Amino acid sequence: MSATPRRDTAEHARLAEARGRLDDDIHAANPWYGWGPYLSERAWGTVREDYSADGNAWDSFPHDHARSRAYRWNEDGMAGLSDIGQELCLALALWNGTDPILKERMFGLTGPQGNHGEDVKEYWWYLDGLPSHALLQWRYHYPQAEFPYERLVTENGRRGRDEPEYELLDTGVFDDDRYWIVDVTYAKASPEEILASITVRNRAAEAATLHVLPTLWFRNTWRWSEATETPVLRLDGDAIVAEEHPRLGGFRLEAAPGPDGAAPVALFCDNETNTGRLWGTDAVTPHPKDGIGDHVISGAATVDPDGNGTKAAWWYRLDVPAGGEVELRLRLHRPATASPPSTWAGAAFDDVLAHRRAEADEFYDAIAPPEVHDRETKRVIRQAAAGLIWSKQFYPYSVARWLDGDPGQPPPPASRLTGRNAAWRHLDSFDILAMPDPWEYPWFAAWDLAFHAVAWAHLDPAFAKYQVSVLLREWFLHPNGALPSYEWNFDDVNPPVHAMAAIRVFAIDGGHDVEFLERVFQKLLVNFTWWLNRQDPDGNNVFGGGFLGLDNISPIDRSNLPEGARIEQVDGTAWMAFYSLSMLLMSLRLADERPAYEDMVVKFLEHFALITDALDDAGLFDADDGFFYDRLLTADGSETPIRVRTLVGAIPILPSVSVRLADPTRAARLQARIARLVETRASHRRPLAERARTIAGNERVMVSVTTPDQLRATLTRLFDEDAFLSPHGLRALSKEHLTPYEVPGVEGATIRYEPAESSTAMYGGNSNWRGPIWFPVNYLVIRSLQRFHYFLGDELTMEYPTGTGKQRTLGEIAQDLTDRLLDIWRAGPDGRRPVFGGVERMQHDPDWRDNLLFFEYFNGDDGAGLGAMHQTGWTAVIIDLLLDRPDAGTPAV
Repeated sequence: MSATPRRDTAEHARLAEARGRLDDDIHAANPWYGWGPYLSERAWGTVREDYSADGNAWDSFPHDHARSRAYRWNEDGMAGLSDIGQELCLALALWNGTDPILKERMFGLTGPQGNHGEDVKEYWWYLDGLPSHALLQWRYHYPQAEFPYERLVTENGRRGRDEPEYELLDTGVFDDDRYWIVDVTYAKASPEEILASITVRNRAAEAATLHVLPTLWFRNTWRWSEATETPVLRLDGDAIVAEEHPRLGGFRLEAAPGPDGAAPVALFCDNETNTGRLWGTDAVTPHPKDGIGDHVISGAATVDPDGNGTKAAWWYRLDVPAGGEVELRLRLHRPATASPPSTWAGAAFDDVLAHRRAEADEFYDAIAPPEVHDRETKRVIRQAAAGLIWSKQFYPYSVARWLDGDPGQPPPPASRLTGRNAAWRHLDSFDILAMPDPWEYPWFAAWDLAFHAVAWAHLDPAFAKYQVSVLLREWFLHPNGALPSYEWNFDDVNPPVHAMAAIRVFAIDGGHDVEFLERVFQKLLVNFTWWLNRQDPDGNNVFGGGFLGLDNISPIDRSNLPEGARIEQVDGTAWMAFYSLSMLLMSLRLADERPAYEDMVVKFLEHFALITDALDDAGLFDADDGFFYDRLLTADGSETPIRVRTLVGAIPILPSVSVRLADPTRAARLQARIARLVETRASHRRPLAERARTIAGNERVMVSVTTPDQLRATLTRLFDEDAFLSPHGLRALSKEHLTPYEVPGVEGATIRYEPAESSTAMYGGNSNWRGPIWFPVNYLVIRSLQRFHYFLGDELTMEYPTGTGKQRTLGEIAQDLTDRLLDIWRAGPDGRRPVFGGVERMQHDPDWRDNLLFFEYFNGDDGAGLGAMHQTGWTAVIIDLLLDRPDAGTPAV
């Protein structure tokens, strides 16, 4: 890479415009957003850092490079904070005296290394947080023995997909309690004054030494864009000071003395690549990015003796007795005026921490309804919320710049111009996004983000609305109307749930921000049209989409079909009916303010009717089985139903709306138009009237995809404990498929029930919708049941569970399903939490058992957490189920 900064005026102008846009959207709206947990947990192994010819992001920038190589797009760190544009970063580094490298970031396996895909191999938790970031609490358990990097890679590489993952606890490094508990708490005294308390507890039975290095650095922007001067960090008394930066100059990181009264040592290096170590070329600087680590571990002369650089750390060496605890205190701030040294680390520090903790208590007490009173439920809400807050990430990605390369740098391979994301040159992100998981998924995913926004609406409605809106802005939404799916392939198709998220966020926020709803509606209209034009290949309103976010829940890879074959997808078509009714509901609300939107009500009702007719015509519902099935159409004209019972067959029960037409004049006008639409379709074998029901003098109307008979039949399957119904929610695949199902005439197209990780190699061995419990579809099923109950009341009851003879209303069933999901985290009478499965330390150890993890999915039999360990994104919709119970005035959407 080039060692000389160069001027790139176009890039400078682009970044300045993006920074101004971000300030307008977030920072200017609330200055407390100016600093937050925007630092990624992992920036290596991402698409953005991949400059290889083969597109193998994991190998292009491996973990071994992360300590030595300057990132191009964003930074990572432990317990990290940054300014809103991630130009100045603060994070924690540790050294236990035995590791070969400084612990600056979480270690995990890449997709090819893990026997079940990518997998982080550390233990940390997000314990508390306020949406303003005025309070943030993070915890990490760090072994005192040498961290077993190579053993984790080797053993997981040896294991097959039919074996469990080899975890850090399995290595024995926590045996005899030889580990550190490190708590980091940030409390803001003001938007630009952040106090940091770092407490270190020695769990071992003998004294031990820990090196603690709070680290401040500038993200390296000077290598990639115009920079008149490289910013500088310098030592100024008891502070590391940021200088020569147009926005962040003057910030000071002050460090109080350690517990022995000794001041920490300031170390400086440059956030520049160690080209000699990585590639054997001439050094950019004698003090590269890994210079502080090399100096601490081996005494290397790789720190700047003059106390200057773009990366700096305060070095504490703590001798902690057996069972002892010590605290370190720091302050990051920009003083308004030059001031003499203060006693900031004393009583004033205590007061700010106490005040912010009291604020957090008050905030969570305020958002919890009166019926949420038990400690366990409150713990789930608060730690799920903390995970959401800590998972905010700064996400910069200019696809055009990534495709073409940076001036003065080696050009990317020619294959890039026709490879991954080549059709998305317009995408130019410089935003704060709610990430699915800050380590395993440190990039947005479109349908994940919709669920994040719903949960966020209870914590910070403004941020929730920003999340719904941002992917619909012109720098994300494709000119043809497509939403970008996720970083690894923007072209993949995710379920269209953004309209659902918009109306939920709107309702949770009070139902008054019509301007937000209208802005989102107009952009969703473009996306809806893209679905009509691109995902309905025959123009018959039977929709595809392939993968659709469900990681090949089918026995057939729906995104990579045999030559000439295609699938008529139950879920693709049902999702579009769901989309139509969500847009219809938005149109109804907008018509309250602007009568012209009544045309949109009729438009989307007609789309809904066409789609449901097509679903009937395609014959995807099997009346004998009482379930919906995909159908495979092959090149020779044959048609084969794929008779596998998955949650795909439940998607048709999701599209339903129940609305109250309170204005008599509007109600009469709309009913007349709807009546004409129904009359014109009366000759069809499944008239629309069969799916539209009215009660209370036609004041309330309900429309759904499923007829009453189809609804009952599908729910009977879902509520069967030998099929879908688990003690902890609805399984993705019926347990009936313990006996594998094979698609007739299609070699290798087999699926069987697997309650935990899947053994299939599809999607890199990460195709896990084959038995576990996934929150997004469970959430949507519960909301659908609540809508039906809101309309039908006690009129409709179901046997629940199937075969028990017990009749319950759909509202009672929805509540029981919510309780089953909640019970994943709640300690039972024996004190065990299902989420922790058979991990005994997490079940019993008081320093582990109350630190909750919000996994990507959960074992279909016992509820144990699986997949990404911090997928608080869509799993956090448990917050919405607990905090927003529908009443007669606001039906769930």
